[in-house]
Amino acid sequence: MTDRIARLRDKMQSIDLQGYLVSAPVEDTFHTHAANRRYLSGFTGSMGWLLITNEQAFVIVDFRYVEQAGNECPGFTVFKAVGGIGKWLPQIVGEAGLSAKRIGFAPADLTVDTFQTAKKAIDSMPEADRPKLLSAPDIVSGLRAIKEPGEIEKLQRAVDVGDAAFEAVSPRIEPGWTEKQVAWEIEKHAKESGAENLSFPTIVASGPHSAMPHAQPRDHAIEAGVPIVIDMGVIVDGYCSDLTRTIVIGEPDDKFHQIYDIVLTAQRTAEESVTTGMTGDEAHMLAHNVIAEAGYGDNFGHGLGHGVGMLVHEAPRIAKTAKDTLTDGMVATVEPGIYLTGWGGIRIEDMVVFENGKARVMSHAPKLMVNPLSS
Repeated sequence: MTDRIARLRDKMQSIDLQGYLVSAPVEDTFHTHAANRRYLSGFTGSMGWLLITNEQAFVIVDFRYVEQAGNECPGFTVFKAVGGIGKWLPQIVGEAGLSAKRIGFAPADLTVDTFQTAKKAIDSMPEADRPKLLSAPDIVSGLRAIKEPGEIEKLQRAVDVGDAAFEAVSPRIEPGWTEKQVAWEIEKHAKESGAENLSFPTIVASGPHSAMPHAQPRDHAIEAGVPIVIDMGVIVDGYCSDLTRTIVIGEPDDKFHQIYDIVLTAQRTAEESVTTGMTGDEAHMLAHNVIAEAGYGDNFGHGLGHGVGMLVHEAPRIAKTAKDTLTDGMVATVEPGIYLTGWGGIRIEDMVVFENGKARVMSHAPKLMVNPLSS
């Protein structure tokens, strides 16, 4: 974590901050909101704050987490908070030597109510001691976008566990299985194989239901010959995976082959042609142009991809309006799709890591799976 704190301090200096507050907008019971806090400190508790100064690093927790923070956060001073931020903020400002200094925070880390409480606490301090609490860029998310080698190894393990769950369950699906049953079988296999949890609730959508990109699984029996979109991910060692495959049981119709071929061509074109230095919108258009030239541009309405790390959606964005610059060390999805109301949808998604200026595919689950009907 020491190198991460050093990089954060460099960024703080560049925008004239002497302190930086890191937290989460809500209690992080399911580990989906406090990635910045965990990334910098290693702390996995549901509530807590970090305060980083040019020379010190504090982890601020209530009595429930004092021992845990001491074990998980080497190099940090554990500050036991009593009461809410309105009580402890003036105390930590004095202890950290930040009186009359500039303290930044990422707006996404604080609710309006928490910010107002913090401002009121600062206003109650003697005027000469009051720090300036400033909305600042989300520095930590920017640091997280460039993965360290150890992070890429953890991401690959998550990809492998997710791929294995898909490969174990998808050949067993037969007419009469419900979408919810498929989702449960995937979750069960993943957790039995080492996943801590799912990255997000598994999407299983068949037939016309699959025309909705984020459809939720139903108690609906899957039929033969229709597209089945399975979008799934797992968490291993605190890092996420994200995979989508579209399959069919039995013999698909001609439209399935036609649409699948367009989507697969768009995905391969993007994966083979994308380079570092491109912006997110330039990368998106690599796939979008293939789909548009085939006459389905209006049926591919979402972005081509997004970063994956401690959260399943993080920087960079790869979409029609995204200006993030792709850089070696980033990990992202490539997931074009075509969605036709009344018929269904097809989406194919891999995770890739940018190395030596190009995208290396991390996902290895098979594509174009056409399951024979059970005899």
